[in-house]
Amino acid sequence: MTRPIVVLGVMIATLTIASNAAWAHPGSDHLHGFAEGLAHPLTGIDHVLAMLAVGLLAAQLGGRAIWTTPLSFLGMMLCGGILGLTGASLPFSKVGIAAAVVVFGLTLSLGIGLSRLTAAALVGVFAVFHGYGHGIEMPGSAISLLYAIGFLATSGLLHLGGIVLGLTARRAAIANRPVLFRALGGSFALVGAALLFRGV
Repeated sequence: MTRPIVVLGVMIATLTIASNAAWAHPGSDHLHGFAEGLAHPLTGIDHVLAMLAVGLLAAQLGGRAIWTTPLSFLGMMLCGGILGLTGASLPFSKVGIAAAVVVFGLTLSLGIGLSRLTAAALVGVFAVFHGYGHGIEMPGSAISLLYAIGFLATSGLLHLGGIVLGLTARRAAIANRPVLFRALGGSFALVGAALLFRGV
């Protein structure tokens, strides 16, 4: 099980280095669009954990949920991002972001058997809060389309990391299948609860 964790770490490190390198080229439009969008999902532990949890949840559910769950998150996150760009108000958006980590974590830890549609709806609702958070934080000079492509790309890779980790856990010995999901899910829920109590 150490291999997927190493792969996930390498993916995150590569994304961070790549985004920093892109920032080192002044005068480029990509500086204010794609590079910033690529890096932004990595700037908050709540975003990172929620996206990894979506990948883990998809792998835990299996079947078509492996692709419908993360696609639902990405699609609704984009909708939330557009909402934030328009300047619309979304009450309790920060609470929604932290609550997503708690809910996804508990779902993983307890092994709740969600249907494919229920899982898509669940992650989709919380994805709106995450997208809104990205949208309102985007600088006015940023190129919206490039920024969106960047943060969707990083988010997708984080989902993929969670899926790889989850599928590896499922292929482990039958008796050990729930262990990784329970351990990571419980850890995510605790972090999310801490963020909620901190007033995020």
